[in-house]
Amino acid sequence: MKNWVVLTMSALALAGCQSTPTEQQTAKIETKQEDKISPAPQIDTTPERVLLSPQLIAAEPVIEELTPQQEADVWERIRRQLSMPVPDEARITAQRNYYLKHPAYMNRVAERAAPFMHLIVAEIERRGLPLELALLPIVESAFDPFAYSHGQAAGVWQFIPGTARQYGLDINWWYDGRRDVYASTHAALDYLTDLNSRFDDWLHALAAYNSGGGRVNSAIRKNKRQGKATDFWSLDLPRETRAYVPKLLALADILKNQDTYQVSWLPIPNQPYLEVIETEAQIDLALAAEKSGLKLDQLHHYNSGYNRWATDPEGPHRLLLPRENAQQLKHWLATADSKDLVRWTRHKVQSGESLIVIAKQYQTTTQAIQQANSIRGHLIRAGDYLLIPAASRDLKEYNLSADQRLSATQSQQRGSYKITHEIATGDTFWDLSRKYNVNLRQLAKWNGMAPTDPLRPGRELVVWLTDDSQPSGVTRSIHYRVRSGDSLARIAQKFNVRIGDIEKWNQITRTKYLQPGQRLKLIVDVTRLGADS
Repeated sequence: MKNWVVLTMSALALAGCQSTPTEQQTAKIETKQEDKISPAPQIDTTPERVLLSPQLIAAEPVIEELTPQQEADVWERIRRQLSMPVPDEARITAQRNYYLKHPAYMNRVAERAAPFMHLIVAEIERRGLPLELALLPIVESAFDPFAYSHGQAAGVWQFIPGTARQYGLDINWWYDGRRDVYASTHAALDYLTDLNSRFDDWLHALAAYNSGGGRVNSAIRKNKRQGKATDFWSLDLPRETRAYVPKLLALADILKNQDTYQVSWLPIPNQPYLEVIETEAQIDLALAAEKSGLKLDQLHHYNSGYNRWATDPEGPHRLLLPRENAQQLKHWLATADSKDLVRWTRHKVQSGESLIVIAKQYQTTTQAIQQANSIRGHLIRAGDYLLIPAASRDLKEYNLSADQRLSATQSQQRGSYKITHEIATGDTFWDLSRKYNVNLRQLAKWNGMAPTDPLRPGRELVVWLTDDSQPSGVTRSIHYRVRSGDSLARIAQKFNVRIGDIEKWNQITRTKYLQPGQRLKLIVDVTRLGADS
Protein backbone atom coordinates (compact mmCIF):
# COMPACT_ATOMS: atom_id res chain seq x y z
CA MET A 1 0.00 0.00 0.00
CA LYS A 2 2.79 2.42 0.88
CA ASN A 3 4.55 1.68 -2.42
CA TRP A 4 1.34 2.45 -4.30
CA VAL A 5 1.01 5.85 -2.63
CA VAL A 6 4.62 6.70 -3.46
CA LEU A 7 4.16 5.67 -7.09
CA THR A 8 0.92 7.66 -7.35
CA MET A 9 2.51 10.85 -5.97
CA SER A 10 5.51 10.47 -8.31
CA ALA A 11 3.20 10.14 -11.28
CA LEU A 12 1.23 13.21 -10.30
CA ALA A 13 4.43 15.19 -9.92
CA LEU A 14 5.66 14.04 -13.32
CA ALA A 15 2.34 14.90 -14.96
CA GLY A 16 2.44 18.31 -13.39
CA CYS A 17 5.92 18.96 -14.74
CA GLN A 18 4.94 17.84 -18.24
CA SER A 19 1.89 20.12 -18.34
CA THR A 20 3.87 23.21 -17.35
CA PRO A 21 4.63 25.31 -20.50
CA THR A 22 8.18 26.30 -21.25
CA GLU A 23 9.17 29.97 -21.50
CA GLN A 24 9.34 29.72 -25.34
CA GLN A 25 5.87 28.15 -25.56
CA THR A 26 4.46 30.83 -23.33
CA ALA A 27 5.98 33.57 -25.50
CA LYS A 28 4.47 32.06 -28.70
CA ILE A 29 1.01 31.82 -27.20
CA GLU A 30 1.13 35.44 -26.04
CA THR A 31 2.28 36.60 -29.55
CA LYS A 32 -0.52 34.79 -31.36
CA GLN A 33 -3.22 36.07 -29.03
CA GLU A 34 -2.09 39.71 -28.78
CA ASP A 35 -5.09 41.04 -30.69
CA LYS A 36 -7.64 38.81 -29.07
CA ILE A 37 -9.57 39.34 -25.88
CA SER A 38 -8.18 36.76 -23.51
CA PRO A 39 -10.55 34.98 -21.21
CA ALA A 40 -9.89 35.26 -17.47
CA PRO A 41 -6.93 33.06 -16.57
CA GLN A 42 -7.88 29.78 -14.98
CA ILE A 43 -5.87 28.79 -11.95
CA ASP A 44 -5.51 25.14 -11.30
CA THR A 45 -6.55 24.72 -7.71
CA THR A 46 -6.42 20.97 -7.53
CA PRO A 47 -4.73 19.70 -4.39
CA GLU A 48 -1.78 18.52 -6.45
CA ARG A 49 -1.34 21.95 -8.08
CA VAL A 50 -1.54 23.73 -4.73
CA LEU A 51 1.04 21.41 -3.25
CA LEU A 52 3.39 21.98 -6.16
CA SER A 53 2.87 25.79 -6.41
CA PRO A 54 2.48 27.28 -2.91
CA GLN A 55 3.08 30.75 -4.36
CA LEU A 56 -0.49 30.67 -5.67
CA ILE A 57 -1.83 30.86 -2.12
CA ALA A 58 -2.46 34.48 -0.98
CA ALA A 59 -0.56 35.12 2.24
CA GLU A 60 -2.86 36.08 5.14
CA PRO A 61 -1.80 39.44 6.66
CA VAL A 62 -0.27 38.95 10.11
CA ILE A 63 -1.83 41.33 12.62
CA GLU A 64 0.19 41.66 15.79
CA GLU A 65 -1.97 42.67 18.76
CA LEU A 66 -0.53 45.44 20.90
CA THR A 67 0.40 44.55 24.44
CA PRO A 68 -1.14 46.72 27.18
CA GLN A 69 2.27 48.35 27.62
CA GLN A 70 2.27 49.38 23.93
CA GLU A 71 -1.06 51.21 24.07
CA ALA A 72 -0.99 54.94 23.37
CA ASP A 73 -3.20 55.86 26.35
CA VAL A 74 -2.32 54.81 29.89
CA TRP A 75 -6.04 54.43 30.71
CA GLU A 76 -6.24 51.78 27.98
CA ARG A 77 -3.16 50.09 29.42
CA ILE A 78 -4.97 49.86 32.76
CA ARG A 79 -8.33 48.90 31.22
CA ARG A 80 -6.93 45.84 29.48
CA GLN A 81 -5.53 44.46 32.73
CA LEU A 82 -8.47 45.01 35.11
CA SER A 83 -9.29 41.73 36.79
CA MET A 84 -11.48 42.27 39.86
CA PRO A 85 -15.09 41.11 39.42
CA VAL A 86 -17.69 43.86 39.80
CA PRO A 87 -20.87 42.46 41.35
CA ASP A 88 -24.34 43.89 40.83
CA GLU A 89 -24.46 45.77 44.13
CA ALA A 90 -26.53 48.85 44.95
CA ARG A 91 -23.53 50.54 46.58
CA ILE A 92 -21.50 50.18 43.38
CA THR A 93 -24.40 51.45 41.27
CA ALA A 94 -24.75 54.56 43.43
CA GLN A 95 -21.05 55.42 43.15
CA ARG A 96 -20.99 54.68 39.42
CA ASN A 97 -23.93 57.00 38.84
CA TYR A 98 -22.15 59.76 40.72
CA TYR A 99 -19.00 59.50 38.59
CA LEU A 100 -21.02 59.30 35.37
CA LYS A 101 -22.92 62.45 36.29
CA HIS A 102 -19.71 64.40 36.96
CA PRO A 103 -17.43 64.07 33.90
CA ALA A 104 -15.81 67.45 34.63
CA TYR A 105 -14.63 66.09 37.99
CA MET A 106 -13.03 63.09 36.29
CA ASN A 107 -11.27 65.39 33.81
CA ARG A 108 -9.81 67.43 36.68
CA VAL A 109 -8.62 64.23 38.32
CA ALA A 110 -7.04 63.04 35.07
CA GLU A 111 -5.15 66.34 34.71
CA ARG A 112 -3.73 65.93 38.21
CA ALA A 113 -2.91 62.26 37.60
CA ALA A 114 -1.18 62.81 34.25
CA PRO A 115 2.39 63.41 35.50
CA PHE A 116 2.32 60.49 37.95
CA MET A 117 0.11 57.77 36.45
CA HIS A 118 2.73 56.05 34.29
CA LEU A 119 5.08 55.85 37.26
CA ILE A 120 2.35 54.25 39.41
CA VAL A 121 1.14 51.81 36.75
CA ALA A 122 4.66 50.61 35.93
CA GLU A 123 5.37 49.88 39.62
CA ILE A 124 2.07 47.99 40.05
CA GLU A 125 2.86 45.86 36.98
CA ARG A 126 6.40 45.21 38.22
CA ARG A 127 4.98 43.78 41.43
CA GLY A 128 2.24 41.78 39.69
CA LEU A 129 -0.57 43.49 41.61
CA PRO A 130 -4.12 44.21 40.37
CA LEU A 131 -4.24 47.25 38.08
CA GLU A 132 -7.35 48.46 39.93
CA LEU A 133 -4.91 49.80 42.53
CA ALA A 134 -3.83 52.50 40.05
CA LEU A 135 -7.29 54.02 40.50
CA LEU A 136 -7.06 54.11 44.30
CA PRO A 137 -5.54 57.64 44.51
CA ILE A 138 -8.70 58.90 42.76
CA VAL A 139 -10.77 57.57 45.67
CA GLU A 140 -8.27 58.65 48.31
CA SER A 141 -7.32 62.17 47.26
CA ALA A 142 -8.54 62.90 43.71
CA PHE A 143 -4.80 62.76 42.92
CA ASP A 144 -4.07 65.94 44.89
CA PRO A 145 -0.55 65.56 46.39
CA PHE A 146 -1.34 68.30 48.95
CA ALA A 147 -4.60 66.70 50.11
CA TYR A 148 -5.01 66.61 53.91
CA SER A 149 -7.96 64.94 55.59
CA HIS A 150 -9.70 65.51 58.91
CA GLY A 151 -8.09 62.25 60.04
CA GLN A 152 -4.49 63.52 59.59
CA ALA A 153 -4.04 61.63 56.32
CA ALA A 154 -1.88 63.32 53.69
CA GLY A 155 -0.79 62.89 50.07
CA VAL A 156 -2.26 61.09 47.07
CA TRP A 157 -2.30 57.79 49.00
CA GLN A 158 -3.58 59.45 52.22
CA PHE A 159 -1.18 57.99 54.77
CA ILE A 160 -1.70 58.77 58.45
CA PRO A 161 1.52 59.53 60.38
CA GLY A 162 1.79 56.20 62.21
CA THR A 163 1.40 54.00 59.15
CA ALA A 164 3.64 56.29 57.09
CA ARG A 165 6.53 55.91 59.51
CA GLN A 166 5.91 52.17 59.77
CA TYR A 167 6.45 51.91 56.01
CA GLY A 168 9.56 54.07 55.91
CA LEU A 169 8.17 57.53 55.14
CA ASP A 170 9.90 60.29 57.09
CA ILE A 171 7.90 63.25 58.42
CA ASN A 172 9.92 66.21 59.67
CA TRP A 173 10.30 69.97 59.36
CA TRP A 174 11.93 69.75 55.92
CA TYR A 175 10.11 66.82 54.39
CA ASP A 176 6.84 64.85 54.52
CA GLY A 177 7.17 61.53 52.71
CA ARG A 178 3.39 61.13 52.60
CA ARG A 179 3.27 63.87 49.96
CA ASP A 180 6.23 62.48 48.01
CA VAL A 181 4.41 60.66 45.18
CA TYR A 182 7.41 58.49 44.34
CA ALA A 183 8.10 57.36 47.91
CA SER A 184 4.48 57.09 49.01
CA THR A 185 3.56 54.95 45.96
CA HIS A 186 6.16 52.36 46.95
CA ALA A 187 5.04 52.51 50.59
CA ALA A 188 1.33 52.21 49.69
CA LEU A 189 1.93 49.17 47.48
CA ASP A 190 4.01 47.58 50.26
CA TYR A 191 1.17 48.18 52.69
CA LEU A 192 -1.51 46.86 50.34
CA THR A 193 0.57 43.76 49.61
CA ASP A 194 0.93 43.07 53.34
CA LEU A 195 -2.81 43.53 53.88
CA ASN A 196 -3.66 41.15 51.06
CA SER A 197 -1.24 38.57 52.48
CA ARG A 198 -3.00 38.94 55.82
CA PHE A 199 -6.58 38.57 54.53
CA ASP A 200 -6.00 36.72 51.22
CA ASP A 201 -8.81 38.84 49.76
CA TRP A 202 -8.28 42.09 47.88
CA LEU A 203 -11.61 43.62 48.94
CA HIS A 204 -10.77 42.95 52.59
CA ALA A 205 -7.31 44.40 52.01
CA LEU A 206 -8.77 47.56 50.48
CA ALA A 207 -11.24 47.93 53.35
CA ALA A 208 -8.36 47.53 55.81
CA TYR A 209 -6.33 50.18 53.96
CA ASN A 210 -9.19 52.58 54.66
CA SER A 211 -10.25 51.68 58.18
CA GLY A 212 -7.44 49.54 59.59
CA GLY A 213 -6.69 45.83 59.62
CA GLY A 214 -7.88 45.41 63.20
CA ARG A 215 -11.34 46.75 62.43
CA VAL A 216 -11.79 44.50 59.39
CA ASN A 217 -10.52 41.51 61.33
CA SER A 218 -13.01 42.22 64.14
CA ALA A 219 -15.87 42.45 61.64
CA ILE A 220 -14.87 39.10 60.11
CA ARG A 221 -14.69 37.40 63.53
CA LYS A 222 -18.06 38.85 64.51
CA ASN A 223 -19.74 37.42 61.40
CA LYS A 224 -18.11 34.04 61.95
CA ARG A 225 -19.49 33.90 65.50
CA GLN A 226 -22.96 34.71 64.18
CA GLY A 227 -22.72 32.19 61.36
CA LYS A 228 -22.83 34.89 58.68
CA ALA A 229 -20.87 35.24 55.47
CA THR A 230 -17.53 37.01 55.78
CA ASP A 231 -17.20 38.56 52.32
CA PHE A 232 -16.77 42.33 52.18
CA TRP A 233 -20.42 42.97 51.32
CA SER A 234 -21.58 41.15 54.46
CA LEU A 235 -19.29 42.88 56.97
CA ASP A 236 -20.41 45.54 59.44
CA LEU A 237 -17.86 48.26 58.70
CA PRO A 238 -17.78 52.05 59.13
CA ARG A 239 -19.92 54.03 56.72
CA GLU A 240 -16.89 55.52 54.96
CA THR A 241 -15.38 52.07 54.36
CA ARG A 242 -18.69 50.65 53.11
CA ALA A 243 -18.58 53.29 50.36
CA TYR A 244 -14.81 53.18 49.85
CA VAL A 245 -14.48 49.82 48.09
CA PRO A 246 -17.59 50.41 45.90
CA LYS A 247 -16.02 53.68 44.70
CA LEU A 248 -12.95 51.84 43.42
CA LEU A 249 -14.99 49.08 41.77
CA ALA A 250 -17.31 51.65 40.19
CA LEU A 251 -14.33 53.45 38.65
CA ALA A 252 -12.91 50.16 37.37
CA ASP A 253 -16.29 49.22 35.87
CA ILE A 254 -16.65 52.57 34.09
CA LEU A 255 -13.13 52.30 32.66
CA LYS A 256 -13.57 48.68 31.57
CA ASN A 257 -16.91 49.39 29.88
CA GLN A 258 -16.40 52.88 28.52
CA ASP A 259 -18.25 52.09 25.29
CA THR A 260 -21.29 50.86 27.20
CA TYR A 261 -21.39 53.96 29.40
CA GLN A 262 -20.43 56.25 26.50
CA VAL A 263 -17.73 58.04 28.45
CA SER A 264 -14.05 58.67 27.89
CA TRP A 265 -11.57 60.02 30.36
CA LEU A 266 -9.04 62.68 29.43
CA PRO A 267 -6.23 60.75 27.66
CA ILE A 268 -2.88 60.39 29.39
CA PRO A 269 0.09 59.46 27.15
CA ASN A 270 1.34 55.98 27.96
CA GLN A 271 4.98 56.95 28.35
CA PRO A 272 7.19 58.04 31.24
CA TYR A 273 6.73 61.70 32.01
CA LEU A 274 8.87 62.15 35.11
CA GLU A 275 12.43 61.03 35.73
CA VAL A 276 14.13 60.58 39.08
CA ILE A 277 17.25 62.70 39.57
CA GLU A 278 19.55 62.07 42.51
CA THR A 279 21.52 64.97 43.99
CA GLU A 280 24.53 64.64 46.24
CA ALA A 281 23.28 67.01 48.91
CA GLN A 282 20.55 69.46 49.89
CA ILE A 283 19.48 71.61 46.94
CA ASP A 284 17.52 74.87 46.79
CA LEU A 285 14.30 74.17 44.87
CA ALA A 286 14.46 77.58 43.18
CA LEU A 287 17.98 76.83 41.97
CA ALA A 288 16.92 73.38 40.73
CA ALA A 289 14.02 74.97 38.86
CA GLU A 290 16.30 77.57 37.29
CA LYS A 291 18.90 75.02 36.16
CA SER A 292 16.27 72.64 34.76
CA GLY A 293 14.23 75.26 32.90
CA LEU A 294 11.12 74.83 35.04
CA LYS A 295 9.01 77.32 36.96
CA LEU A 296 9.46 77.02 40.71
CA ASP A 297 5.81 76.13 41.35
CA GLN A 298 5.98 73.38 38.70
CA LEU A 299 9.04 71.78 40.21
CA HIS A 300 7.64 72.01 43.74
CA HIS A 301 4.35 70.44 42.60
CA TYR A 302 6.17 67.39 41.24
CA ASN A 303 8.16 67.26 44.48
CA SER A 304 5.40 68.08 46.94
CA GLY A 305 7.05 66.17 49.78
CA TYR A 306 9.41 69.07 50.48
CA ASN A 307 8.01 71.44 53.10
CA ARG A 308 10.47 74.30 52.72
CA TRP A 309 12.63 76.12 50.20
CA ALA A 310 15.04 73.21 49.80
CA THR A 311 15.26 69.45 50.05
CA ASP A 312 15.99 67.83 53.39
CA PRO A 313 19.70 68.12 54.34
CA GLU A 314 19.52 64.52 55.58
CA GLY A 315 17.81 63.25 52.42
CA PRO A 316 16.14 62.05 50.39
CA HIS A 317 18.35 63.79 47.84
CA ARG A 318 15.92 63.15 45.03
CA LEU A 319 13.88 65.20 42.56
CA LEU A 320 11.19 64.22 40.06
CA LEU A 321 11.29 66.26 36.86
CA PRO A 322 9.89 66.00 33.33
CA ARG A 323 12.41 64.04 31.27
CA GLU A 324 13.61 66.95 29.13
CA ASN A 325 14.14 69.16 32.18
CA ALA A 326 15.80 66.31 34.03
CA GLN A 327 18.50 66.15 31.36
CA GLN A 328 19.22 69.87 31.75
CA LEU A 329 19.60 69.49 35.51
CA LYS A 330 21.81 66.43 35.05
CA HIS A 331 24.22 68.37 32.86
CA TRP A 332 24.51 71.13 35.46
CA LEU A 333 24.91 68.72 38.39
CA ALA A 334 27.72 66.93 36.54
CA THR A 335 29.97 69.97 36.94
CA ALA A 336 28.51 71.62 40.08
CA ASP A 337 30.08 71.26 43.50
CA SER A 338 27.80 70.08 46.31
CA LYS A 339 28.32 73.47 48.03
CA ASP A 340 26.84 75.17 44.95
CA LEU A 341 23.44 73.54 45.49
CA VAL A 342 22.35 76.12 48.07
CA ARG A 343 23.29 79.75 48.75
CA TRP A 344 25.42 80.29 51.85
CA THR A 345 25.21 83.33 54.10
CA ARG A 346 27.89 84.40 56.57
CA HIS A 347 26.17 85.36 59.81
CA LYS A 348 27.84 87.17 62.69
CA VAL A 349 26.41 85.96 66.00
CA GLN A 350 24.91 88.80 68.04
CA SER A 351 24.71 88.96 71.79
CA GLY A 352 21.74 86.93 73.05
CA GLU A 353 21.29 84.94 69.85
CA SER A 354 20.91 81.17 69.92
CA LEU A 355 21.01 78.56 67.18
CA ILE A 356 17.21 78.31 67.38
CA VAL A 357 16.80 82.06 66.84
CA ILE A 358 19.26 82.09 63.92
CA ALA A 359 17.68 79.00 62.34
CA LYS A 360 14.24 80.60 62.49
CA GLN A 361 15.58 83.79 60.91
CA TYR A 362 16.95 81.90 57.88
CA GLN A 363 14.16 79.29 57.66
CA THR A 364 16.46 76.40 58.37
CA THR A 365 17.10 74.07 61.31
CA THR A 366 19.65 74.05 64.10
CA GLN A 367 20.84 70.65 62.85
CA ALA A 368 21.58 72.10 59.41
CA ILE A 369 23.62 74.95 60.95
CA GLN A 370 25.46 72.54 63.24
CA GLN A 371 26.29 70.26 60.32
CA ALA A 372 27.50 73.13 58.12
CA ASN A 373 29.72 74.52 60.85
CA SER A 374 30.85 71.27 62.50
CA ILE A 375 29.21 72.27 65.79
CA ARG A 376 28.41 69.42 68.18
CA GLY A 377 26.50 71.24 70.85
CA HIS A 378 24.34 74.37 70.98
CA LEU A 379 26.95 76.72 72.45
CA ILE A 380 27.77 79.73 70.24
CA ARG A 381 29.49 82.98 71.17
CA ALA A 382 28.76 86.56 70.20
CA GLY A 383 31.15 87.66 67.47
CA ASP A 384 31.51 84.18 65.96
CA TYR A 385 30.71 83.76 62.28
CA LEU A 386 28.47 80.96 61.05
CA LEU A 387 27.78 79.66 57.53
CA ILE A 388 24.04 79.43 57.10
CA PRO A 389 22.28 77.63 54.21
CA ALA A 390 19.74 80.17 52.93
CA ALA A 391 17.13 80.43 50.21
CA SER A 392 18.20 82.10 46.96
CA ARG A 393 14.85 83.88 46.64
CA ASP A 394 12.44 85.66 48.95
CA LEU A 395 10.67 82.99 50.99
CA LYS A 396 7.28 84.27 49.81
CA GLU A 397 8.17 83.14 46.27
CA TYR A 398 8.16 79.50 47.40
CA ASN A 399 4.39 79.37 47.07
CA LEU A 400 4.09 75.63 47.73
CA SER A 401 6.19 75.57 50.89
CA ALA A 402 4.34 74.65 54.06
CA ASP A 403 4.41 78.24 55.39
CA GLN A 404 3.09 79.79 52.19
CA ARG A 405 0.39 77.17 51.76
CA LEU A 406 -0.73 77.78 55.33
CA SER A 407 -0.77 81.54 54.77
CA ALA A 408 -2.91 81.11 51.66
CA THR A 409 -5.29 78.79 53.50
CA GLN A 410 -5.68 81.14 56.46
CA SER A 411 -6.27 84.11 54.15
CA GLN A 412 -9.23 82.57 52.31
CA GLN A 413 -12.41 84.50 53.11
CA ARG A 414 -14.54 82.34 55.41
CA GLY A 415 -16.65 84.92 57.19
CA SER A 416 -17.24 88.61 57.78
CA TYR A 417 -13.89 89.10 59.48
CA LYS A 418 -11.14 87.11 61.12
CA ILE A 419 -9.29 87.32 64.37
CA THR A 420 -6.09 85.58 65.41
CA HIS A 421 -5.73 83.42 68.46
CA GLU A 422 -2.31 82.62 69.89
CA ILE A 423 -2.36 79.06 71.16
CA ALA A 424 -1.78 78.76 74.88
CA THR A 425 -0.76 75.65 76.81
CA GLY A 426 -3.83 73.43 77.29
CA ASP A 427 -5.80 74.82 74.32
CA THR A 428 -7.80 72.30 72.28
CA PHE A 429 -9.89 72.69 69.15
CA TRP A 430 -12.92 71.67 71.17
CA ASP A 431 -12.42 74.43 73.74
CA LEU A 432 -11.67 77.06 71.08
CA SER A 433 -14.67 76.09 68.97
CA ARG A 434 -16.93 76.61 72.00
CA LYS A 435 -15.17 79.82 72.98
CA TYR A 436 -15.71 81.41 69.57
CA ASN A 437 -18.96 79.59 68.79
CA VAL A 438 -17.64 78.10 65.53
CA ASN A 439 -17.67 74.59 64.07
CA LEU A 440 -14.75 72.49 65.29
CA ARG A 441 -13.92 70.95 61.91
CA GLN A 442 -14.22 74.30 60.18
CA LEU A 443 -11.84 75.87 62.68
CA ALA A 444 -9.27 73.17 61.93
CA LYS A 445 -9.80 73.51 58.16
CA TRP A 446 -9.33 77.30 58.28
CA ASN A 447 -5.85 76.60 59.65
CA GLY A 448 -4.88 73.73 57.35
CA MET A 449 -5.13 71.20 60.17
CA ALA A 450 -7.10 68.17 61.26
CA PRO A 451 -9.24 68.30 64.45
CA THR A 452 -6.95 65.71 66.03
CA ASP A 453 -3.72 67.62 65.29
CA PRO A 454 -1.83 68.80 68.39
CA LEU A 455 -1.90 72.54 69.09
CA ARG A 456 1.55 73.94 69.74
CA PRO A 457 1.75 76.90 72.14
CA GLY A 458 2.77 80.15 70.44
CA ARG A 459 1.34 79.26 67.05
CA GLU A 460 -1.40 81.55 65.73
CA LEU A 461 -4.78 80.29 64.57
CA VAL A 462 -7.23 82.31 62.51
CA VAL A 463 -10.88 82.36 63.53
CA TRP A 464 -13.47 83.57 61.04
CA LEU A 465 -16.52 85.21 62.55
CA THR A 466 -19.78 86.48 61.16
CA ASP A 467 -21.47 89.56 62.58
CA ASP A 468 -24.69 91.00 61.18
CA SER A 469 -23.79 94.38 62.65
CA GLN A 470 -20.42 94.50 60.89
CA PRO A 471 -19.95 98.08 59.53
CA SER A 472 -20.79 98.38 55.86
CA GLY A 473 -18.00 100.89 55.04
CA VAL A 474 -14.29 100.29 54.59
CA THR A 475 -13.08 98.07 57.42
CA ARG A 476 -9.51 97.72 58.62
CA SER A 477 -7.77 95.76 61.32
CA ILE A 478 -5.83 98.18 63.55
CA HIS A 479 -3.89 97.90 66.77
CA TYR A 480 -4.63 100.40 69.52
CA ARG A 481 -2.25 101.01 72.40
CA VAL A 482 -4.16 101.47 75.68
CA ARG A 483 -3.61 104.83 77.37
CA SER A 484 -3.88 105.74 81.01
CA GLY A 485 -7.55 106.11 81.96
CA ASP A 486 -8.86 104.05 79.01
CA SER A 487 -11.70 101.58 79.50
CA LEU A 488 -13.39 99.17 77.11
CA ALA A 489 -16.45 101.41 77.04
CA ARG A 490 -14.41 104.51 76.17
CA ILE A 491 -12.46 102.67 73.44
CA ALA A 492 -15.67 101.15 72.01
CA GLN A 493 -17.29 104.59 71.85
CA LYS A 494 -14.21 106.18 70.30
CA PHE A 495 -13.98 103.65 67.46
CA ASN A 496 -17.71 103.06 67.07
CA VAL A 497 -17.55 99.35 67.90
CA ARG A 498 -19.16 97.16 70.54
CA ILE A 499 -17.53 96.17 73.83
CA GLY A 500 -18.42 92.54 73.15
CA ASP A 501 -16.56 92.67 69.84
CA ILE A 502 -13.41 94.06 71.49
CA GLU A 503 -13.61 91.18 73.96
CA LYS A 504 -13.92 88.62 71.14
CA TRP A 505 -11.15 90.14 69.03
CA ASN A 506 -8.71 90.12 71.95
CA GLN A 507 -9.83 87.15 74.07
CA ILE A 508 -10.40 89.35 77.11
CA THR A 509 -13.30 90.04 79.44
CA ARG A 510 -14.52 93.33 80.86
CA THR A 511 -13.83 92.07 84.38
CA LYS A 512 -10.07 92.45 83.76
CA TYR A 513 -8.48 95.85 83.98
CA LEU A 514 -6.72 97.29 80.97
CA GLN A 515 -3.05 98.10 81.42
CA PRO A 516 -1.43 101.24 79.90
CA GLY A 517 0.67 100.17 76.91
CA GLN A 518 -1.47 97.10 76.29
CA ARG A 519 -2.20 96.53 72.57
CA LEU A 520 -5.75 95.81 71.44
CA LYS A 521 -6.83 94.57 68.03
CA LEU A 522 -9.85 96.40 66.59
CA ILE A 523 -11.87 95.87 63.40
CA VAL A 524 -13.10 99.37 62.54
CA ASP A 525 -14.91 101.22 59.76
CA VAL A 526 -12.34 103.83 58.81
CA THR A 527 -14.96 105.92 56.98
CA ARG A 528 -16.74 106.56 60.27
CA LEU A 529 -13.77 107.44 62.48
CA GLY A 530 -13.59 110.88 64.03
CA ALA A 531 -10.65 113.25 63.51
CA ASP A 532 -9.34 112.57 67.02
CA SER A 533 -9.33 108.77 66.67
